[in-house]
Amino acid sequence: MHRRALMRGALGVAGTSLFGTFAKADVAPRTLALLNLHTGESLKAPYFEAGRYLPDALAAMNRVLRDHRTGEAHPMAPGLLDLVTTLSRTFGTSQSVQVISGYRSPKSNAALHKASNGVATRSLHMEGEAMDIRIPGVELANLRDAALRLQRGGVGFYPASDFVHVDVGRVRRW
Repeated sequence: MHRRALMRGALGVAGTSLFGTFAKADVAPRTLALLNLHTGESLKAPYFEAGRYLPDALAAMNRVLRDHRTGEAHPMAPGLLDLVTTLSRTFGTSQSVQVISGYRSPKSNAALHKASNGVATRSLHMEGEAMDIRIPGVELANLRDAALRLQRGGVGFYPASDFVHVDVGRVRRW
């Protein structure tokens, strides 16, 4: 019995140490630079500080990532912004992440789906949980591989169209 108690205590200390590390990482400020290729709009803004997401910055991100076909904006998943920020940091670039597609309204998605079988009927773009991106100076295959290594959601590779799809849905690849 004494041995089990000792093991539980050791695991508790290790868990506390690990949690402390994650907690510190979770409060680090996060800034994201985006360029919407369809509208020409760009934004570089801190969207997470002091352990919380900044509502005004998130609203600004939502505007830049709106559906360029309809002008409709939708809240983007903060976890998606975190994923794209992590990818940008992975390559140590100061370049803006180029966005081909952020939010897509159901109307836009239906039109795209009708024109191409490569567009999902229930795309996570319609939920604000997906982006099609590229990063200047980063080879597309390297961006895809980095996204796959993170295991934070779906990753689609579209070299002919020059972008990588990332989302915060279930982990999958295509």
